[in-house]
Amino acid sequence: QVQLVESGGGLVKAGDSLTLSCSASGQFGSRYTMGWFRQRPGKAREFVAGISANGVNIDYRDSVKGRFIISRENDKNTVYLQMNNLNPEDTARYYCEIPCRSSGCQPTYWGPGTLVTVAS
Repeated sequence: QVQLVESGGGLVKAGDSLTLSCSASGQFGSRYTMGWFRQRPGKAREFVAGISANGVNIDYRDSVKGRFIISRENDKNTVYLQMNNLNPEDTARYYCEIPCRSSGCQPTYWGPGTLVTVAS
């Protein structure tokens, strides 16, 4: 069984940066693609970014390209989401997931999420 736990959320101002972390436990090592989804207030959950197991293949939703950076440290079973130049539209609960790298994928595992609030 895989467990995912996110951290790093909080309240920031527009233009600020924030880095989320997701630690994974369980007997899966670094074999899976990992990524981030988010759910904005009143909206459906949406794909944000995904990274392949070896870290080579990365995808982002269009609205975060050039601002967000996803990375991973397989020896720590951890994936990160560096979020730069945040704006109020980025306010959401952010979820770590396995094994998606696109919006058309349905995650198998989810973390409980971490809340990011961006004030204007």
